[in-house]
Amino acid sequence: MLDLLLTNAAISPLAGASPTAATLGILHGRIVGLDGQVKGLASRRTLDCRGAVVLPGFGDAHNHMAWFGQSLSELDLSGCATVEEVYDAVAAFASGLDAGEWVIGSGYDNTILGAHPHRKRLDAAAPGRPVWLKHRSGHAATVNTEVLARAGVMDGSAPTPVGGEVVRDAEGPTGVLQEQAQKLVTRLVIPYPVEALADAITAASERYAAEGLTHVTEAGIGAGWIGRSPVELSAYTLARERGGLRTRVQLMASSDALHPLTSHRQDRVTFGLDLGLRTGFGDDTLRLGPMKIFIDGSLLGRTAAVTEPFCGQEHITGSLQLSLGELTARIVDAHCSGWTVAAHAIGDRAVDVALDAFEAAQAARPRPGVRHRIEHAGLVREDQLPRFRALGVTPVPQLRFLYEMGQVMLETVGGEREALVYRHRSFLEAGVRVPGSSDRPVAAGAPLLGMQSMVERSTAAGRVMSPAERVDAATALHAYTVDAAWIAGDEDIRGTLEPGKLADLVLLSDHPAAVPADTIGQIQVLATFVGGRCVHGEDFVASLEV
Repeated sequence: MLDLLLTNAAISPLAGASPTAATLGILHGRIVGLDGQVKGLASRRTLDCRGAVVLPGFGDAHNHMAWFGQSLSELDLSGCATVEEVYDAVAAFASGLDAGEWVIGSGYDNTILGAHPHRKRLDAAAPGRPVWLKHRSGHAATVNTEVLARAGVMDGSAPTPVGGEVVRDAEGPTGVLQEQAQKLVTRLVIPYPVEALADAITAASERYAAEGLTHVTEAGIGAGWIGRSPVELSAYTLARERGGLRTRVQLMASSDALHPLTSHRQDRVTFGLDLGLRTGFGDDTLRLGPMKIFIDGSLLGRTAAVTEPFCGQEHITGSLQLSLGELTARIVDAHCSGWTVAAHAIGDRAVDVALDAFEAAQAARPRPGVRHRIEHAGLVREDQLPRFRALGVTPVPQLRFLYEMGQVMLETVGGEREALVYRHRSFLEAGVRVPGSSDRPVAAGAPLLGMQSMVERSTAAGRVMSPAERVDAATALHAYTVDAAWIAGDEDIRGTLEPGKLADLVLLSDHPAAVPADTIGQIQVLATFVGGRCVHGEDFVASLEV
């Protein structure tokens, strides 16, 4: 007796370009079989899918779930086209707050506004209040004088954190905090309450399910400017206990949350979390993933570490977040202690640092098959491509960046380096997988939009970036299903719709490979199932019941 039987469906079990099955059976959250494998079996519930496309559930290999969830209740600045609009939005938002409450906004982009907001204008927009506006990249923020005073910047009592910059002009701090300098603000508000974080995670998970996501990797918890609380894992556990976790989640632990450990010298566990927790601890729903370490900054902020200067700034080549020795030591120690490592490296110089560190780690303690990663890999030279394959390192780029930020990236690195920006086909031809991911909320996180950008590589203005790096829709779908499962170490349990695998699947109005490329993002997600349970589209599913 099956729990659920899907009939009259257009099923692509291996996420291929065309459907190959019409019936799928589920029992105890797992796939029992397709077509003839389930013929004649009774089921407690049967759905007539009326030709709907059924695919493996989508994965996002790099997103920021708590950050995104919190942003849903913050002042949204992503639609502002000028700094004056930002000031007006801050003033309007502040007028509706209780006395003493912070004005917290997110999503502004100085490359669109023409400049960062200035602290003095923010003082005028929200008098007497602390104001904290987060840049869309996550690598900068702007605050007002009240926040700078509380942080100890105005009186000089607080040193600038290593790897960060407090931007100044002739009148002193402008309010802009770059990279690690954002810790000056986060120290004032972190840790967030676990209950509040659980609410944010629940809100994010609901949106994810509506977009067909069944698994995501949270790219950094616990510490650093990206972490929300030293006990952030508790928030995910609480959201799960409450039934608010509609997606499976893998959690990257920030390298700042790891610390020296003592173990038997034979074990070589010298760096990690208490009790020796490391990559792989947990279950199919909630599990620890890689250690996350920041090597450089961003292309938008021109803080990515590059080998050749940025356009118009002949002496600016970005910077490393820590010293070369510290970065290498952390990666080697984490590797030797049993962790998978996810290294944030956007510029090609940062990519060199990451690859060198991974090579040193394998020399110190060979671990064949470990799936180390380079997050973003935004600027990659030809000579670096074979090193990814040779070292078994996987790039995790976000191709939706091209649509939302591609024009600015071109202005930053210049036409001569365009072919090196957020590559895709070149990685595949080098024998390297490219999992689908978004970096949400830095860019839109809907997987279908990400697939469209993989196929089109178009900016919002219609400029196609490096057309030779395009892939077809079937390859893009593979990235968000098979490869997203593989990089998480889950290829045996998800990513395809085969007997024995988790019943994580999505019902769509069309197949991504069967529609024009410029309409992939418009495909409707009709329903999403995780472990055979409907987590989105309950009303639609009820209408299909036989």
